[in-house]
Amino acid sequence: MKNFLIFLAGIAAGFVVAHEVNKTTRGRRFFTELDGRMREFGDIVADSYKLREAELREDSDVSTTTK
Repeated sequence: MKNFLIFLAGIAAGFVVAHEVNKTTRGRRFFTELDGRMREFGDIVADSYKLREAELREDSDVSTTTK
């Protein structure tokens, strides 16, 4: 239980520090760039997932029609 409370305190401290850093010009620029990169990464993962899902669905359709 103690470790869990320390973990929660660390998360809370991280949010406070991030909030204070975001108040500065350099911090805001950093978080804006980070947000852009994370969104780009998320879009790539989502597109890849949808592409693979379509490939699997196509393979499934082909295998059921050839039987």
